[in-house]
Amino acid sequence: MKFVVDSGSTKADWLLFNNKQNLGVYNTLGLNPEVLTTSVLTERILCNEEIANLRTAIKEVYFYGSGCSTPHSKETMLQALKNVFENAVFFKILEDTYAAVYATCADLQPGIVCINGTGSNCSYFNGNTVEQAVESLGYLAMDDCSGVEFGRNLIRAYYFNSMPKDLKSKFEEDYNLDADFIKRNFYKEPNPNAYLASFLPFLIANKQHDFLQEMITKSFQFFIDHYIKQYENYLKVPVHFIGSTAYLLQDEFKRILEKNNLKAGVFFQKPLDGLIEFHKK
Repeated sequence: MKFVVDSGSTKADWLLFNNKQNLGVYNTLGLNPEVLTTSVLTERILCNEEIANLRTAIKEVYFYGSGCSTPHSKETMLQALKNVFENAVFFKILEDTYAAVYATCADLQPGIVCINGTGSNCSYFNGNTVEQAVESLGYLAMDDCSGVEFGRNLIRAYYFNSMPKDLKSKFEEDYNLDADFIKRNFYKEPNPNAYLASFLPFLIANKQHDFLQEMITKSFQFFIDHYIKQYENYLKVPVHFIGSTAYLLQDEFKRILEKNNLKAGVFFQKPLDGLIEFHKK
């Protein structure tokens, strides 16, 4: 049996395989070796009793994770996995970008791979390695066309009184829009990026409104112009998408891609949805 793991900093999904058959998905806290020690990583894995009970049965582990981009962090993660899966004979550790790439480019054909979830990113897979044209500076400066940006735009539209009255009334019903409450979540509470992204469901639920259609179009067109078009062959390869923002707005994304003569690829809400097929092959 083998595990395929897709880990962020807050949550990790563990997919169990046996002879190309999906046997189930388990969850642990996030496993980021850049910020956690080997002992903490080991403890977090073993906290899941079902995974702990499988520790002697696992022979292979494929781990895609945040913070797994340097030799030191990969070694830290490897030691934790070896501590748990004592009978495993093969370990593969890659940064989380490859989870998105292998999920969408399952046949290992070249393509542009976009991540549009809470945050955003855009990479090019040449069939072998991943190329990055724009280095992300995080939610304060970038994360365009993401839950973070749409949340920011909704709050700004509300406070600048540019949001139509009918939308404004609905927005007030769904969220606490008191200025002190918002500023506390921005500057005092942890994970302000996740707080901003918490406004995305409002945009999804009301996306047919002309005001929000314009917001979506402007945001995605900016993403196309400043991220996707960074790659010279952007018109020749499919453009794939991972993340809740892209998945839930895929009809709008496909329409705008077509207007830009771009080839729409696959849309997955989570990398694991595509990694299943990749690892079956």
